[in-house]
Amino acid sequence: MLIIEKIQNGIVIDHIKAGQGIKIFNWLGLGKSQHTVAFVVNASSSIMRKKDVIKIYDAISINYELLGLIDPNITVNIIKNELVIQKIPLQLPERVENVLMCKNPRCITSTEKYVPHIFHLSGKETETYRCEYCDEESGAGDFR
Repeated sequence: MLIIEKIQNGIVIDHIKAGQGIKIFNWLGLGKSQHTVAFVVNASSSIMRKKDVIKIYDAISINYELLGLIDPNITVNIIKNELVIQKIPLQLPERVENVLMCKNPRCITSTEKYVPHIFHLSGKETETYRCEYCDEESGAGDFR
């Protein structure tokens, strides 16, 4: 049996789609971090059947918009003195910069390296974004 102790102070990133937790773990740089981290893969869930969970036994800075880009259904709980003091709802950001990459070889972002890759949300249901310069469509999973 796996026993993971309670967090005194820290962050729990819960309800991650099974198999997607490694993206978040790597994006946050937790493998090289000095923080104690519990990373659970394929945990049983009554709602999702299987899920990933990341427990960080310390407070760290997280860009919640980008976390919402990875998966807007994730739950982030801030823990203090073993109690959840804040639940942070995530959503897809309306605008992202230098996170998604335009796939259009004729886009200015392909030829001019100084130009930021800017995308705007075009479809919440489909989690799609459009390039600000050429209108090329990109999915939320097309990270740089």
